[in-house]
Amino acid sequence: MKRIYMDNAATTPTDVEVVKAMEPYFSLKYGNPNSIHSFGQEAREAVEEAREKIAHLIGANSSEIVFTAGGTEADNHAIKGIAWANQKKGNHIITSKIEHHAVLHSCQFLEKHGFKITYLPVDKYGLIDPKDVEKAITDKTILVTIMHANNEIGTIEPIKEISKIAKKVGIYFHTDSVQTVGHIPMDVNDLGVDMLSMSGHKLYGPNGVGALYLRKGKKIVTLIDGGAQEKNRRAGTENVAGIVGMGKAAELAKKRLNQGKEKEIVRLRNKLIQGIMNKIENVRLNGHPTKRLPGNANFCFEFIEGESMLLSLDMEDVAASSGSACTSGSLTASHVLLAIGLPPEIAHGSLRLTLGKDNTEEEVDYIIGNLPGIIEKLRALSPFKENWEGLN
Repeated sequence: MKRIYMDNAATTPTDVEVVKAMEPYFSLKYGNPNSIHSFGQEAREAVEEAREKIAHLIGANSSEIVFTAGGTEADNHAIKGIAWANQKKGNHIITSKIEHHAVLHSCQFLEKHGFKITYLPVDKYGLIDPKDVEKAITDKTILVTIMHANNEIGTIEPIKEISKIAKKVGIYFHTDSVQTVGHIPMDVNDLGVDMLSMSGHKLYGPNGVGALYLRKGKKIVTLIDGGAQEKNRRAGTENVAGIVGMGKAAELAKKRLNQGKEKEIVRLRNKLIQGIMNKIENVRLNGHPTKRLPGNANFCFEFIEGESMLLSLDMEDVAASSGSACTSGSLTASHVLLAIGLPPEIAHGSLRLTLGKDNTEEEVDYIIGNLPGIIEKLRALSPFKENWEGLN
């Protein structure tokens, strides 16, 4: 058995066709896309072609795509940019307790500068109640930012319903769609969002490139100054090779979605979940049972620490995670798992397995066959078993 990669929520392997598309822009087509000579215009054409492909993937106009260095920058740009552009209208922002830290830390930063933030609770599945959004709105509310799907537990949020509430009272609505773009069908007009963040390396593109969808006519303060690139919305010479790669990844993702390829990932995910739940006792599936990302399977196991599972799986050539890659070095329990009501001692025993387009049935069978033995061994060594409360 070759090494098994099931940490696709952290990053996806760059598709070979993406690498091939990028290669010329490292050494052969190296012009600055803002130069007027032929070298520059060749690069500009490539950037605009990629912009069109990304826009097509999410049902947007190409002029509404702003390239960034990744999803984190896109989140920061949307939240801080809207806050500063509208601070004369109000200083209140609504978000949730389970957002990615790119959103939470942006909101916490704004709190230090006079903004008021409401952090909405979620239910045991990680779902946000649109009624809670409506109740939280005040005459000072200028922005609602709710993620499309959670990066840890995979729950897909009712974005369309929330956007209708925001639109009804004229409030900007942003969604972090880093985990969903390219993995589930979507259209920004159907969703009704004003802004949407995405990242290249989450859809089989390269690291270090992302984009912010900014609906036409919506004003935003720039986050980075220094030039007129991206129509004065994001200064700095564009990462041409990265943008080309993200564009190619978007094109391939659209093709897979049209062919219904995500259905096979869902089938393997369901097999993985069922196999683990049937073979291991004292285990909980985190996230909504059906309203979840195609490849996400997140569990909590009693009596053991998530880190010990990861090390044991890695020794068996299986790559997984215990939560967000951005907080993998933290010793604190996942804020997402705590928000859905799990006690810290249970939340520490989490395991996230996330499948991608290249995972196989053989790999799923391997994990189902080997994980029970790993759990049994770790529990036998655990000093906490007699003191911990059950999941049920």
